Amino acid sequence: MTYVKTLAALAIAVTTVSNPLFAQEAEFKLPEQCAASTSSDQMPSSGMHGSSMASSDQADGMGSGMMGMGGMKMEDMPEHVQDNMRKMMATMPAMHQGMMNEDADVAFACGMIAHHQGAIDMAEVLLEHGKNEQMRALAEEIITAQVGEIELMTTWLSENAK
Repeated sequence: MTYVKTLAALAIAVTTVSNPLFAQEAEFKLPEQCAASTSSDQMPSSGMHGSSMASSDQADGMGSGMMGMGGMKMEDMPEHVQDNMRKMMATMPAMHQGMMNEDADVAFACGMIAHHQGAIDMAEVLLEHGKNEQMRALAEEIITAQVGEIELMTTWLSENAK
């Protein structure tokens, strides 16, 4: 019975915020409040210590032989790895953009929205490719929790961000 309740709650949560979940395949978009008052032009990602973000020309080549982890070509990677890499390329730039906001609270919410979307994306890939019931149940729990937290942060932004 708990499984049915969890599944019903998941269905409601997913339909509540389906835009970020399903529209994100092409490009993940943060709430409009995240674009205001950023200082990202002052701190480019290429200058950040430890930055491993791909340049836009690399991201555009994801499906055409882009080198991935360890110099391996994308098409040589397992399908689940390719799916995760494609989805990560959509949320990582948004997370960076969100964290650059001059207001610490807004930066936190914006960065975490993209970060949580990344967790949702990974969980969806696991549900598509994974077989272990314990991991699949965990992925479902992650989706439910992260969707709810994205909704909370999005509401907070609409009520509090300048």
